[in-house]
Amino acid sequence: MRTTRHAAQIIGLVLIAPVAWAEFPTSQPFTGVMYQQETRSDPPMRLFVAVVDLASPKVHVRTTPGGPDPDGPGEWETTLMTPTTIAAREKFDLVVNGDFFAVRAVKDAGQTKPAYRPDVWAGAIGPAVTDGRTWSVAKERTPCLVVYKNRKAAIEPVDSPPADAWAVVAGNVMLVEDGKALPQTNQARHPRTVAGVDKKGTKLTLLVVDGRRPGTSIGMTYEDLAKEMVRLGCWRALNLDGGGSSVMAMREPATGKYKILNTPSDGRERPVANVLGVRIDGGPREKSMPTAPEKN
Repeated sequence: MRTTRHAAQIIGLVLIAPVAWAEFPTSQPFTGVMYQQETRSDPPMRLFVAVVDLASPKVHVRTTPGGPDPDGPGEWETTLMTPTTIAAREKFDLVVNGDFFAVRAVKDAGQTKPAYRPDVWAGAIGPAVTDGRTWSVAKERTPCLVVYKNRKAAIEPVDSPPADAWAVVAGNVMLVEDGKALPQTNQARHPRTVAGVDKKGTKLTLLVVDGRRPGTSIGMTYEDLAKEMVRLGCWRALNLDGGGSSVMAMREPATGKYKILNTPSDGRERPVANVLGVRIDGGPREKSMPTAPEKN
Protein backbone atom coordinates (compact mmCIF):
# COMPACT_ATOMS: atom_id res chain seq x y z
CA MET A 1 0.00 0.00 0.00
CA ARG A 2 1.36 3.41 -0.96
CA THR A 3 0.13 6.96 -0.96
CA THR A 4 -0.69 7.96 -4.51
CA ARG A 5 -0.38 11.22 -6.36
CA HIS A 6 -2.60 14.26 -5.79
CA ALA A 7 -5.59 14.52 -8.13
CA ALA A 8 -4.00 17.48 -9.89
CA GLN A 9 -1.44 15.06 -11.34
CA ILE A 10 -4.00 13.16 -13.43
CA ILE A 11 -2.74 12.47 -16.85
CA GLY A 12 -4.73 10.79 -18.06
CA LEU A 13 -34.83 0.45 -13.05
CA VAL A 14 -36.48 3.09 -14.27
CA LEU A 15 -35.22 5.10 -17.16
CA ILE A 16 -36.87 8.12 -18.66
CA ALA A 17 -38.48 7.89 -22.08
CA PRO A 18 -37.66 7.72 -24.91
CA VAL A 19 -35.73 4.49 -24.36
CA ALA A 20 -34.07 2.37 -27.02
CA TRP A 21 -33.07 -1.12 -25.96
CA ALA A 22 -29.42 -1.94 -26.45
CA GLU A 23 -28.27 -4.71 -28.74
CA PHE A 24 -28.25 -7.16 -25.88
CA PRO A 25 -30.34 -10.30 -25.34
CA THR A 26 -32.39 -9.01 -22.42
CA SER A 27 -32.92 -6.08 -20.09
CA GLN A 28 -32.06 -8.45 -17.24
CA PRO A 29 -29.01 -10.30 -18.55
CA PHE A 30 -28.11 -11.73 -15.13
CA THR A 31 -29.80 -12.27 -11.80
CA GLY A 32 -29.60 -9.02 -9.85
CA VAL A 33 -28.59 -6.86 -12.83
CA MET A 34 -30.91 -4.66 -14.89
CA TYR A 35 -29.56 -2.98 -18.02
CA GLN A 36 -30.91 -0.31 -20.35
CA GLN A 37 -29.57 1.94 -23.07
CA GLU A 38 -31.04 5.30 -24.02
CA THR A 39 -30.51 7.37 -27.15
CA ARG A 40 -31.46 11.06 -27.16
CA SER A 41 -31.53 13.60 -29.96
CA ASP A 42 -31.65 17.04 -28.32
CA PRO A 43 -28.82 17.24 -27.56
CA PRO A 44 -27.49 14.02 -29.12
CA MET A 45 -26.58 11.61 -26.34
CA ARG A 46 -26.14 7.90 -25.70
CA LEU A 47 -26.46 6.56 -22.14
CA PHE A 48 -25.82 3.07 -20.77
CA VAL A 49 -27.18 2.14 -17.35
CA ALA A 50 -26.72 -0.96 -15.21
CA VAL A 51 -28.52 -1.27 -11.87
CA VAL A 52 -27.03 -3.88 -9.55
CA ASP A 53 -28.94 -5.42 -6.64
CA LEU A 54 -26.35 -5.70 -3.86
CA ALA A 55 -28.88 -7.46 -1.63
CA SER A 56 -28.94 -10.49 -3.93
CA PRO A 57 -26.69 -13.25 -2.54
CA LYS A 58 -25.77 -14.15 -6.13
CA VAL A 59 -24.22 -10.72 -6.79
CA HIS A 60 -20.56 -10.05 -6.04
CA VAL A 61 -18.98 -6.62 -6.58
CA ARG A 62 -15.22 -6.25 -6.73
CA THR A 63 -12.63 -3.71 -7.70
CA THR A 64 -9.33 -4.98 -9.02
CA PRO A 65 -6.13 -3.50 -10.51
CA GLY A 66 -4.84 -4.29 -13.98
CA GLY A 67 -1.47 -6.04 -14.06
CA PRO A 68 0.89 -6.84 -11.18
CA ASP A 69 2.73 -4.24 -9.11
CA PRO A 70 5.79 -3.49 -11.26
CA ASP A 71 8.14 -1.96 -8.69
CA GLY A 72 7.30 -3.45 -5.28
CA PRO A 73 7.49 -0.68 -2.66
CA GLY A 74 8.23 1.91 -5.35
CA GLU A 75 6.02 4.67 -6.71
CA TRP A 76 3.82 2.57 -9.02
CA GLU A 77 1.13 0.07 -8.03
CA THR A 78 -0.05 -1.75 -11.15
CA THR A 79 0.25 -1.90 -14.93
CA LEU A 80 -2.37 -0.82 -17.42
CA MET A 81 -4.73 -3.41 -18.85
CA THR A 82 -7.93 -3.16 -20.89
CA PRO A 83 -11.13 -3.57 -18.87
CA THR A 84 -12.33 -6.61 -20.86
CA THR A 85 -8.97 -8.34 -20.31
CA ILE A 86 -9.30 -7.77 -16.57
CA ALA A 87 -12.93 -8.90 -16.70
CA ALA A 88 -11.99 -12.16 -18.45
CA ARG A 89 -9.26 -12.85 -15.89
CA GLU A 90 -11.58 -12.16 -12.95
CA LYS A 91 -14.64 -13.78 -14.57
CA PHE A 92 -16.71 -10.60 -14.26
CA ASP A 93 -20.10 -10.47 -15.97
CA LEU A 94 -20.20 -6.65 -16.02
CA VAL A 95 -17.32 -4.19 -15.90
CA VAL A 96 -16.73 -0.42 -15.99
CA ASN A 97 -13.52 1.57 -15.70
CA GLY A 98 -12.48 2.72 -12.23
CA ASP A 99 -10.15 5.28 -10.64
CA PHE A 100 -8.48 8.25 -12.20
CA PHE A 101 -4.88 7.19 -12.67
CA ALA A 102 -1.37 8.40 -13.42
CA VAL A 103 1.04 6.62 -15.74
CA ARG A 104 4.81 6.55 -15.99
CA ALA A 105 6.03 8.60 -18.93
CA VAL A 106 7.71 6.48 -21.60
CA LYS A 107 9.75 7.22 -24.71
CA ASP A 108 7.50 7.17 -27.74
CA ALA A 109 8.61 8.28 -31.22
CA GLY A 110 11.61 10.01 -29.67
CA GLN A 111 9.55 11.92 -27.12
CA THR A 112 8.91 11.19 -23.47
CA LYS A 113 5.18 11.33 -22.82
CA PRO A 114 2.33 9.50 -21.09
CA ALA A 115 1.24 6.34 -22.88
CA TYR A 116 -2.09 4.54 -22.58
CA ARG A 117 -1.13 1.06 -23.63
CA PRO A 118 -1.01 -2.32 -21.91
CA ASP A 119 1.75 -3.00 -19.39
CA VAL A 120 2.67 0.67 -18.81
CA TRP A 121 3.35 1.29 -15.11
CA ALA A 122 0.49 3.09 -13.41
CA GLY A 123 -1.05 4.07 -10.09
CA ALA A 124 -4.55 4.89 -8.90
CA ILE A 125 -5.18 8.46 -7.80
CA GLY A 126 -7.12 8.07 -4.61
CA PRO A 127 -8.00 5.19 -2.30
CA ALA A 128 -8.31 1.68 -3.75
CA VAL A 129 -9.27 -1.57 -2.01
CA THR A 130 -9.48 -5.05 -3.52
CA ASP A 131 -11.02 -7.94 -1.55
CA GLY A 132 -10.50 -6.05 1.71
CA ARG A 133 -6.84 -5.22 0.95
CA THR A 134 -5.91 -1.54 0.71
CA TRP A 135 -3.38 -0.94 -2.05
CA SER A 136 -3.73 2.81 -2.53
CA VAL A 137 -4.50 5.67 -0.15
CA ALA A 138 -4.87 9.41 -0.70
CA LYS A 139 -3.15 12.48 0.66
CA GLU A 140 -6.54 14.10 1.24
CA ARG A 141 -10.16 13.00 1.65
CA THR A 142 -11.51 11.89 -1.71
CA PRO A 143 -15.09 10.94 -2.68
CA CYS A 144 -15.25 7.16 -3.04
CA LEU A 145 -17.64 4.32 -3.66
CA VAL A 146 -17.18 1.96 -0.72
CA VAL A 147 -18.66 -1.54 -0.75
CA TYR A 148 -18.55 -2.91 2.79
CA LYS A 149 -18.11 -6.49 3.91
CA ASN A 150 -21.77 -6.53 4.98
CA ARG A 151 -22.55 -6.11 1.23
CA LYS A 152 -23.92 -2.57 1.56
CA ALA A 153 -22.46 0.35 -0.37
CA ALA A 154 -21.92 4.01 0.41
CA ILE A 155 -20.45 7.03 -1.33
CA GLU A 156 -18.42 9.11 1.07
CA PRO A 157 -15.14 11.03 1.45
CA VAL A 158 -12.23 8.70 2.27
CA ASP A 159 -8.47 9.06 2.74
CA SER A 160 -7.50 5.84 4.48
CA PRO A 161 -10.19 3.23 3.65
CA PRO A 162 -12.35 1.82 6.48
CA ALA A 163 -11.21 -1.48 8.00
CA ASP A 164 -14.47 -3.17 7.00
CA ALA A 165 -14.32 -2.07 3.35
CA TRP A 166 -14.41 -4.92 0.81
CA ALA A 167 -14.02 -2.75 -2.29
CA VAL A 168 -13.18 0.93 -2.77
CA VAL A 169 -12.92 2.96 -5.97
CA ALA A 170 -12.30 6.71 -6.00
CA GLY A 171 -13.79 9.52 -8.06
CA ASN A 172 -13.16 13.24 -8.16
CA VAL A 173 -16.50 15.04 -7.74
CA MET A 174 -19.59 14.39 -5.64
CA LEU A 175 -22.64 14.78 -7.87
CA VAL A 176 -25.56 13.85 -5.61
CA GLU A 177 -25.92 14.07 -1.84
CA ASP A 178 -29.02 13.14 0.16
CA GLY A 179 -30.99 12.68 -3.03
CA LYS A 180 -30.26 16.18 -4.37
CA ALA A 181 -28.07 17.30 -7.27
CA LEU A 182 -25.11 19.31 -6.01
CA PRO A 183 -24.25 22.65 -7.70
CA GLN A 184 -21.42 22.35 -10.23
CA THR A 185 -19.25 25.01 -11.87
CA ASN A 186 -17.37 22.94 -14.46
CA GLN A 187 -19.43 23.00 -17.67
CA ALA A 188 -17.16 20.85 -19.85
CA ARG A 189 -18.80 17.99 -21.74
CA HIS A 190 -16.95 14.68 -21.88
CA PRO A 191 -17.57 10.92 -21.93
CA ARG A 192 -18.40 9.95 -18.35
CA THR A 193 -18.54 7.02 -15.97
CA VAL A 194 -20.60 7.52 -12.80
CA ALA A 195 -21.52 5.41 -9.76
CA GLY A 196 -24.50 5.99 -7.49
CA VAL A 197 -26.20 4.23 -4.58
CA ASP A 198 -29.72 4.35 -3.17
CA LYS A 199 -30.57 5.48 0.35
CA LYS A 200 -30.44 1.93 1.78
CA GLY A 201 -27.06 1.20 0.19
CA THR A 202 -28.39 -1.96 -1.45
CA LYS A 203 -28.66 -0.78 -5.05
CA LEU A 204 -25.68 0.30 -7.15
CA THR A 205 -26.31 2.31 -10.33
CA LEU A 206 -23.58 2.54 -12.96
CA LEU A 207 -23.93 5.07 -15.77
CA VAL A 208 -21.67 5.45 -18.81
CA VAL A 209 -22.24 8.32 -21.24
CA ASP A 210 -20.61 8.50 -24.66
CA GLY A 211 -19.03 11.81 -25.66
CA ARG A 212 -16.78 13.64 -28.14
CA ARG A 213 -18.97 12.34 -30.97
CA PRO A 214 -20.72 15.33 -32.59
CA GLY A 215 -24.14 14.43 -33.94
CA THR A 216 -24.22 11.15 -32.01
CA SER A 217 -23.28 11.83 -28.38
CA ILE A 218 -21.68 15.05 -27.15
CA GLY A 219 -21.08 13.99 -23.55
CA MET A 220 -22.38 15.38 -20.27
CA THR A 221 -21.39 18.10 -17.83
CA TYR A 222 -21.21 17.41 -14.10
CA GLU A 223 -24.53 19.24 -13.75
CA ASP A 224 -26.11 16.97 -16.37
CA LEU A 225 -24.77 13.90 -14.60
CA ALA A 226 -26.07 15.01 -11.21
CA LYS A 227 -29.58 15.51 -12.57
CA GLU A 228 -29.43 12.17 -14.36
CA MET A 229 -28.42 10.25 -11.25
CA VAL A 230 -31.22 11.87 -9.22
CA ARG A 231 -33.68 10.79 -11.91
CA LEU A 232 -32.28 7.27 -11.68
CA GLY A 233 -33.12 7.21 -7.98
CA CYS A 234 -29.66 7.69 -6.48
CA TRP A 235 -29.25 9.04 -2.96
CA ARG A 236 -25.56 9.71 -3.52
CA ALA A 237 -23.41 9.66 -6.66
CA LEU A 238 -19.88 10.49 -7.76
CA ASN A 239 -17.98 10.92 -10.99
CA LEU A 240 -15.35 8.28 -11.79
CA ASP A 241 -12.60 8.51 -14.41
CA GLY A 242 -13.99 9.41 -17.82
CA GLY A 243 -12.89 10.65 -21.22
CA GLY A 244 -11.21 7.93 -23.25
CA SER A 245 -11.34 5.60 -20.24
CA SER A 246 -15.15 5.46 -20.08
CA VAL A 247 -16.38 1.99 -20.93
CA MET A 248 -19.11 -0.46 -20.00
CA ALA A 249 -18.79 -4.07 -21.11
CA MET A 250 -20.89 -7.13 -20.39
CA ARG A 251 -20.45 -10.84 -20.90
CA GLU A 252 -23.05 -12.27 -23.26
CA PRO A 253 -24.67 -15.17 -21.39
CA ALA A 254 -25.14 -17.26 -24.53
CA THR A 255 -21.58 -17.04 -25.88
CA GLY A 256 -19.49 -16.03 -22.87
CA LYS A 257 -17.87 -13.31 -24.97
CA TYR A 258 -17.60 -9.70 -23.82
CA LYS A 259 -19.53 -6.98 -25.59
CA ILE A 260 -18.43 -3.37 -25.23
CA LEU A 261 -21.78 -1.61 -24.97
CA ASN A 262 -20.77 2.01 -25.47
CA THR A 263 -18.42 3.54 -28.06
CA PRO A 264 -15.18 4.64 -26.31
CA SER A 265 -14.00 8.01 -27.60
CA ASP A 266 -10.54 6.61 -28.48
CA GLY A 267 -12.24 4.25 -30.93
CA ARG A 268 -11.27 1.30 -28.75
CA GLU A 269 -11.18 0.51 -25.03
CA ARG A 270 -8.34 2.24 -23.24
CA PRO A 271 -6.08 0.27 -20.87
CA VAL A 272 -6.72 1.46 -17.30
CA ALA A 273 -5.25 1.05 -13.82
CA ASN A 274 -8.27 -0.67 -12.25
CA VAL A 275 -11.91 -1.54 -12.81
CA LEU A 276 -15.17 -2.02 -10.97
CA GLY A 277 -16.64 -5.42 -11.80
CA VAL A 278 -19.73 -7.47 -11.01
CA ARG A 279 -19.90 -11.26 -10.99
CA ILE A 280 -23.01 -13.36 -10.70
CA ASP A 281 -23.10 -16.84 -9.21
CA GLY A 282 -23.72 -19.56 -11.74
CA GLY A 283 -20.28 -20.18 -13.21
CA PRO A 284 -16.69 -20.72 -12.02
CA ARG A 285 -15.65 -18.05 -9.57
CA GLU A 286 -12.32 -17.46 -7.86
CA LYS A 287 -13.34 -14.90 -5.24
CA SER A 288 -16.65 -13.73 -3.83
CA MET A 289 -17.86 -11.02 -1.51
CA PRO A 290 -18.25 -12.21 2.07
CA THR A 291 -21.64 -13.57 2.97
CA ALA A 292 -23.59 -11.02 4.99
CA PRO A 293 -23.92 -11.97 8.66
CA GLU A 294 -27.25 -13.51 9.50
CA LYS A 295 -29.62 -11.31 11.49
CA ASN A 296 -30.60 -12.52 14.94
